[in-house]
Amino acid sequence: MENLNNPNLKELITYSTGGILSKVITKTSKQNITLFSMAAGTSMSEHTSTKEGFVYVLEGKGIFNLEGKEIEMKPGAYIFMNSNAKHSLQSEADTTFLLVLAN
Repeated sequence: MENLNNPNLKELITYSTGGILSKVITKTSKQNITLFSMAAGTSMSEHTSTKEGFVYVLEGKGIFNLEGKEIEMKPGAYIFMNSNAKHSLQSEADTTFLLVLAN
């Protein structure tokens, strides 16, 4: 997989009407970095990941539910997740975040 070198993340943000878009920024044997853009009113149902990682919110507003705790998604929010942590997301406005997973 080709990695994007020195991307301007703001220029990569696009939204689909009523949908969720993802763009892989970097994928190596040790890490996976993906840019997610969630249109207002969309959600991701509860799920887990076998890898630990974090979410960093670039823009928007929403709720990140991590192991039953609601965390406000707003620009600059950093949310660390242990492996196998149950989480879900709900966007209240168009919301973009980076998901970084590590092996």
